[in-house]
Parts: sequence; structure tokens; C-alpha cells
Amino acid sequence: MPIPQGLTPTPFSSRFPSDVVEWIDIYGFAVPAFISDPAEEYTAIRNRVAALEFSMLYKWDLRGPGAIDAADAVFSRNVRKLGARRIAYGVVVDEHGMMVDDVTAVVLANDHVRVIGGNPQTARMLEERAPTGTTLEEVRDTLAVLSLQGPRSREVLAKLTAADVSNDAFPYYTFVPDMQVAGIEAHVNRMGFTAELGYEIMVPVDRAEELWDAVFAAGAEFGIASASAAALMMCRVEAGMIMGELEYDSTVSPFECRMGWAIDLEKGDFVGRDALLAAREAVTGRVVSLAFDSDVGDVDGSRVTIDDQDLGFVTMGVPSPVMGGNTLALARVHKGAAKIGTKVVVGGHTALVHRTPAFDPDRLRVRS
Repeated sequence: MPIPQGLTPTPFSSRFPSDVVEWIDIYGFAVPAFISDPAEEYTAIRNRVAALEFSMLYKWDLRGPGAIDAADAVFSRNVRKLGARRIAYGVVVDEHGMMVDDVTAVVLANDHVRVIGGNPQTARMLEERAPTGTTLEEVRDTLAVLSLQGPRSREVLAKLTAADVSNDAFPYYTFVPDMQVAGIEAHVNRMGFTAELGYEIMVPVDRAEELWDAVFAAGAEFGIASASAAALMMCRVEAGMIMGELEYDSTVSPFECRMGWAIDLEKGDFVGRDALLAAREAVTGRVVSLAFDSDVGDVDGSRVTIDDQDLGFVTMGVPSPVMGGNTLALARVHKGAAKIGTKVVVGGHTALVHRTPAFDPDRLRVRS
């Protein structure tokens, strides 16, 4: 099936199979919903290594003497105090302390900060606070991002670079801005959206296909596979990782969508700080995991009830291998229904509130 009209091919589109039957719109780009059997793709991510298209997220470059100040004025984490080559994950909120975006930020130089996120409102907020002499540019069209995820991902990367990619030299949530990968200068982040050991490899768009081919050649001995959005969603639900317009929107505070830990109220003023101080004491909702005792099919959007009292809704459910193939879901519920072990009803099916994340709750694999 050809890419639907109105959607843009990704930098790796030429490497997707010709028989893709369903595409989804991710920020205007066409991404395969399925490449092969999602369960097989999932197995590659969890047990071997998989490559995923990750070029779609917005990438905003702040450049100029006020770059760090502008980022700090919007971002919930302390950008100025980021350690060398550290990646900060946090949130952007509006003046009322409600969620706008969850983003990452890196300081590439004293006058260069890159913020990656999913909501154009973040760009508007950054631009409004950039002082004269500091500019904001969206660079998504110039950079391709291939996400390499799975327990064998380090071995694949090691075959493609002379750089030290050991855990000690390249720990979780750090980056290398100038790594030679398959002879291509790349910015490599050690992170991902799967709760697995992984790396996001960023290269110029015109080198994207070359990178893809080199990664698959290096990964062949480890059983590398390409993975689709469906497999990624299975992993991210098991990992309890949030997405905009699902686990949060402009009616939700960070404290209600599992992001309260990412707010540095001591760093000084930033957009929404005063409102967040008040919101801490007024939390009414929670994002939780729900475990069913079978594969109950599509429950996305279904209401969550206790004794016929409506307490929230499911944001996404997946058949979860970690749960033996039973449905696992993320849901936004009233805090009164958030205790682990609470029995709820969803679409006529019984579920229990489960620990989040359901997969690798201590995050050991990503740090391995």
C-alpha cells in the first residue's frame, strides 16, 4: 500500500517493505503500523535487537548566548546544571501547571541547546522566551533518527564504531555528539522508548539509507529485525511510558501522569512553577496500569468503573507477553482507584490495578 496522500515519507521509508498495508500519521510522517507480526517484532526488541524509525519527533535547536536561559525558562529540569553529555528528560507545562509536552534536552555548547518533543506549542514557548540574539530552528527535516533497541544493541553498535560504548564509558541517559558510526558522523543518545538497552542514532538525512544498511548488516548475526509502531506500543505500555493526548493532555498536571519526579521546583522560576506548587496539593487523578485475566481485545477509550461509578478511562491496551498474552492497559483514573490491587471493571471485563511499570520495574535492563 503506498504512503497516503498528505503524509511525508520518513528518511528510512525506502527501507520499509513494499507490502505495508497500514500507515499511521506521526506528526505528519507516514510510519508503518505493522511491518511483520507485531509479536515477532516485540520478541526481537525484548530478546535480540530491533531497529525503529524515530525521525518524526520535533527537534528544536536554540542557538545564541541566551539558549540555556530560554530552555530553563520553559523546561522543568535544570538545564544550566546538566552534567557533561547528560540528557535531561522532563516536562513543559503552561501557566496553569498543566501538561504541554514531555521532552528531552541536551546542551551541545554554551550557546546551543537541543530540545526534542512532540507539541509545537513547546516551540512557541521557547521562541517567546529566547532573548534577542538567540534563535530557534526546527531541524527535523535535516536529521534522521534510527532507534536501536534490545539486549544485543550494544554489540551491534560496537561493530559499527571504534568508540567505547561500554556501560562505564557510555551510561544511560548520556550522549555522544560526534561518534563515527559506519563511517558517518552521528549524534548518539543512549535512551529509548522500550525499557530496553538502546541507542538513538542521529545522522544527516542524506546518510539515512547508508546507516540503515550498515546497521542491518552488522545486526544480522544477532537476528536484527525492523519493528513497527504496534510493537513499540506493546513495549511502551509494559514500560509505563506516557504519550501526549493519551496519558496526558492540557487538563492534566505532571503529578497526575507520573512525571512529578521530573519537576525541579528549586531551580528558580520557569513557566508554570507557581501553579505547580499549588497543584501538588490538588492532585485528583493518576495514570495506572490495569492487568486483565485474558486477552479482552480493544479496550482503548473504555470507561473504568467501580460499582458503576465512573472513575476514568483506558488510554491504551495491548496484548502483553509479560502478562502471558493477557491485556495490559494504561489508564487515567481518579486517585481513589489508583491503589495496586484495586479491582475495576472495563467494558464488562474485570481488571486489577497493577504495579507500573509492569516490565522491569527497577529499570535494570536500560542501565545494563
